This record gives sequence, structure tokens and C-alpha cells, in this order.
Amino acid sequence: MVPMHFLELLALAAVMGLSIFASLPIVLRRSRTARLVNFLSAAAIGILLFILADVWSDVASVLYPGGSYLANPTLSVIFFGGLVFAYFALYAFEHGPRVLKGNPSAPKELSASSTALFVAIAIGFQNLTEGMVFGANWAVGLSGVLAVIFVGFFLQNITEGFPIAGPLLRTEERRVGLFAAYFALGGLPTLLGAGIGYIWTSTGLLVLFDAMAIGTCLYIILPMLRSAFRPAEGPMETALKYRLLYFGVGVGFVLGFVVNAL
Repeated sequence: MVPMHFLELLALAAVMGLSIFASLPIVLRRSRTARLVNFLSAAAIGILLFILADVWSDVASVLYPGGSYLANPTLSVIFFGGLVFAYFALYAFEHGPRVLKGNPSAPKELSASSTALFVAIAIGFQNLTEGMVFGANWAVGLSGVLAVIFVGFFLQNITEGFPIAGPLLRTEERRVGLFAAYFALGGLPTLLGAGIGYIWTSTGLLVLFDAMAIGTCLYIILPMLRSAFRPAEGPMETALKYRLLYFGVGVGFVLGFVVNAL
């Protein structure tokens, strides 16, 4: 029989992970102007940039213990391997079929659906490590720390729906099932991580998943920025789009920081 306290852990982890769905009603709205879409897409990039910085700050404290300038050699190898693997695995997924067919031409731009999928994968890796931290603290009964972790991760996950939905905001389709699947891919690893962290904790595993999250974020930010800087119709609209881009990225980054600091 599964212990009741373990079921309570999984229930709380599910609440944390599925809080990502709180942004679903906003991104599914059909009545939005092009300028609002540009702003929301830019804010999504800002939130993703904050997630990248946040994950790095977590893993850096492990790689460089006690503020040392000398990194742990074993963990550094794990980090480097995980980052490179995730980055080039996405590259192979995107460009592999074209290369295998012997087509040396320039690759097509990554589709909105594929971009959203890769963002969901990156956030999923991040939430996997967050779940592991929550599960490990639950196992040793640190109730005060648990409350802080739960509230922080819950609020942060609410904002993580926007980076996933950002690439899809410019499309005409509003398929609820597609959004829900990507949101689940980003949020449900929290539940898996909590179970793993409760049963077994490993610093190397945390570093590996953080590295894969960073590698995925680095890869997917590039096409998102390329799409964001695509000129609009006319010089005035292009200038306005760029102003909204800079403002939106800043707002998204600050929003991620504020939510994480609460």
C-alpha cells in the first residue's frame, strides 16, 4: 500500500505542476490585436530568459560550492555533457531528416508548433528538477522549507505557460488539445520529479536535468528572437513592433523575477 504522506506529496506536486494551466484562458483568447500578440510574444521571451538565468543560478551554486572559483570536475563533466546533448539533440531532431535526404539547402524556419514543443521540453526539464527538490525536502520533513518551495514553484509555474504558448500566438489555430498537451509536457514533470526526489536524491541527476534545460532553452531562444525581429508591414509598424519587443522582453523578465522572489 502506498503511504498516505507520499500520496499527499504527489497531490501537492500535481498542484504545482498543473498551475501552468492558469494561463490557458489568456492565451486561448481569440480577440487580440497584432500589437498585443507582439507584446505577449516578447514577454514570453523575457520569461524564458529569466528561466534560463534562474536555472543557471541554481546549478552554478552546485558546480562552484562555497563560492569557489574551481568547479567540481565530475559535476562539470555531467553539466557539459547534458547541455551539449540537449542542444544538439534538438538540432538533429529539426535538421536530421533534411540531412539524411541529402538536401544541403538552407533549413526552413522552425514551425510555431515545433518551437512551442521545444519550449515545453525545456520547461519540463526545469520542473523535473524543481519536483526533485520538493520531494527530497518532503522526505526529510522540512515543513518550513516546503511551504516556501511550494508557493514559489506554484507562482512561477503560472507564468511558464506564456513561453510555451508564445510561438503559437501568431497562428490562427486555437487548438485547445495542442495547448493542453504542451502545457502538460511542461508541468507534469514536477510530479515525476517529486516522486524521484522522495525516493532517491542525486546531485549529479539534478545537474544533468538542469543542464538539459539550459541546453534546450539556449537552442529555442534563437528562433524565437529571429521571429520576433522579423520586420512588420511598413516602417512605422516595424518600429512599433521593435519597441514592443524591447518593452515586452523587459516586462517578462521582471515578471519572472518578481514571481520567483515572492
